[in-house]
Amino acid sequence: MPHELFRSRGHVCLMFSDLCTEGGEAVQANQFLVVNDDTGAIIDPGGNLAYSELYLGMTRHFAPSRLSAILASHADPDIIASLDRWMTATPTAKLYVSTLWERFVPHFCKPGKTTGRVAGIPDQGMRIPIGRGELIALPAHFMHAEGNFQFYDPVSRILFSGDLGASMLPPGECSRFIESLDTLPHGMQAFHQRYMVSNKVLRLWAQMVRTLPIDMIVPQHGAPMRGAAVGQFINWIEQLPCGIDLMGPAHYAVPA
Repeated sequence: MPHELFRSRGHVCLMFSDLCTEGGEAVQANQFLVVNDDTGAIIDPGGNLAYSELYLGMTRHFAPSRLSAILASHADPDIIASLDRWMTATPTAKLYVSTLWERFVPHFCKPGKTTGRVAGIPDQGMRIPIGRGELIALPAHFMHAEGNFQFYDPVSRILFSGDLGASMLPPGECSRFIESLDTLPHGMQAFHQRYMVSNKVLRLWAQMVRTLPIDMIVPQHGAPMRGAAVGQFINWIEQLPCGIDLMGPAHYAVPA
């Protein structure tokens, strides 16, 4: 069952959080559906492990054939490996992905399946119409991918943050809101120190998002954040050394 993040006046945001955790072999990943009036967008729809349950779960709330957009924060398998099946399930929906990845994502599909249906997001981001509203693709480069975007919904004031904000929580706990970061969730610090490229990009990101009214930060892995946790996360991540900040000669030594 999806977790309802927001509902008001024809605008709905749903999160699916436990579709690919059976057996424990694959990383937990969240998928998102944003509906505005008679159309919708799916954000980071995931790989083939999630596809069937996500498709069936979505049909209880919204016909997949009415999707106008498939949004990919980047091109990792847990983000978009199911693209071939979504191209079949949606007759006209466009895939929005960084221009850096628009010639790579066809490798997930049969020849010709993506022809005319991939819209490259320029480095500076863009506004993507969804029904009578829009989602804003925000630059999030090197957090963790070279061409990386987050998606901000001005109606719900939700920031769908991709890998930024991830935590490594057990199945069943990812739909519970994190209200405070006085104690960091399991795996959050280690994940960001490895997957984010440098503190410089985190500082630039923090400066950008402070200009937006954000009620929730909802990552692709782990639990969503709201309330005090939103500001606490921005302040915490702004100060975090990570990635190349932590690298030294010992990390680049010939194995014994």
